[in-house]
Amino acid sequence: MSKKELDENKINDDQAAVEEAETPSSGKHKKLKYGTMFYIIIALVVAVVVVMNIMLSVVAKRSPIKIDITPDDRYELSAESIDAVKSIDKDVDITVTAKRDYFTALANYWQGQTGYEIPFDLIPELLDKYSVYAGQGSGSINVKYVDMDVDPDIINQYKKYYSGDIERGSIIVSSGERVRVIGSADVMNMITPDQYTAQTTGEYKFKFTGESSLTAAINNVVDASPVKTAFAMTMNGASMFDAQSYGDAVQTFKNEILAKNGYDCTDIDIASDALSPEDYDMAVIFAPSVDFSEDVINKLSDFLYNGGKYNRNIVYIPDWTKTNLPNIEAFLADWNIKVENNIIVDDEHNVGVESTIALQVSDADAVGKLPNEKLPIVSPYTRELAEVSKNNGNTVKSIIKSYDDSYTVSITDKNSAKGEKGARNAVMLSQKQTSEDFNVYTSSLLVMGSPYMMDSTVIKLNTTYNNANVILSTLNTVSGKENGVFILDKSLQSSVISPTTKQAKVIQIIVVWVIPFIIAAVGVLVLLRRRNK
Repeated sequence: MSKKELDENKINDDQAAVEEAETPSSGKHKKLKYGTMFYIIIALVVAVVVVMNIMLSVVAKRSPIKIDITPDDRYELSAESIDAVKSIDKDVDITVTAKRDYFTALANYWQGQTGYEIPFDLIPELLDKYSVYAGQGSGSINVKYVDMDVDPDIINQYKKYYSGDIERGSIIVSSGERVRVIGSADVMNMITPDQYTAQTTGEYKFKFTGESSLTAAINNVVDASPVKTAFAMTMNGASMFDAQSYGDAVQTFKNEILAKNGYDCTDIDIASDALSPEDYDMAVIFAPSVDFSEDVINKLSDFLYNGGKYNRNIVYIPDWTKTNLPNIEAFLADWNIKVENNIIVDDEHNVGVESTIALQVSDADAVGKLPNEKLPIVSPYTRELAEVSKNNGNTVKSIIKSYDDSYTVSITDKNSAKGEKGARNAVMLSQKQTSEDFNVYTSSLLVMGSPYMMDSTVIKLNTTYNNANVILSTLNTVSGKENGVFILDKSLQSSVISPTTKQAKVIQIIVVWVIPFIIAAVGVLVLLRRRNK
């Protein structure tokens, strides 16, 4: 072997020795490299999860992140409620006098009693939505659940401003010194069987009235100037109106339209109780069955005059069958309005029910802005109203009229048409004004031609008829109120995908714990395998 070959072999042997000597340290370097990378990745994953949780918590406070896929949108607020809570500029506290799982227990109890699953869980879900949407405005809604046995002092603080009883399962809505309490019985009655659907279709469904109650309570406590309303229910101890004919309309008008929208209603006896302008802003005279005495007429006139300060209002709705009320007629005539002894008929704009006609707005400024101006106003048995010419400075205008195809018939003889066809007045407004130091003060008399305009069958169908919104908007315009909204009751469909309470808990465990754990475990195994390669 030549010397050159020997030298080359020696060089190769030396290189092999060097490589063999470096192999252990190289392996250690690899392990250090992968080990460091493993911990860096773990740290990054943890950091990403923490940051995402923080971001989601911030977003959840400003915008709902739960998606309602139910066909009846039971877990979402209506557009009217969303607009109402976004517009509040005060802080509102909603205190539920029970733990959140109370509603689950309530659902289980009634399911055992009736055999039907009643979704009381939507109440706390909607309370969460109120809080979220209010956060998008300048105010806030804070929802909390308290155990009355553990924290009685929390409940006692409201008793300074609320004289009624507060029971377990009630919902307290408060802002400052203004407090509204939805009692436990009313909370349970937020979900009731829909008797109309059951009778007409045979299908068992539920009706949810909770949103209208909650939104109304929120509007009430943030309203700085509620309209104090005297509602004449009796006269000398007897019912002032025919309770059998108008009981439903009276309760709907008082509770659904007025009380739920910032009108503090007090029942009075129109003959024996005082009607002081210092105590009330508005009075309601609903379908009196008999004529008023001169003392009652003077009481009404003095209320509207208010010692020359005006700024008071009366709503008058006549009984459609009564024709001989001379004292009331004289009072109305002093305000340039007459209730004719006939009713309006319209064969072209009849809605299919006897003597029920469609009406139209004739003074948009007096009615105010409506959510949907295309919906019809319906009115059964509507007395025609007319203007009485008197040179007394009053301003009189028609607010709602019939269509040009309408005519009138006598109350006593509905087969005898009276007069030519043409639009008739169905709702009129008369106003007296005075001015002082460049300020104008107005008292108003609003006369509505039919008590049945306020019947629950048309008021609650406010996506079909415009009665609820027209009446409320008109009253708000007359009384100077800016807020108030009529919320439709929700019909809960029975065909929704709704897991039981146990199933919901299993789904929660799988989604929140099992699936993330499996993903994390697989990720760790993959990293470990790569590390050991």
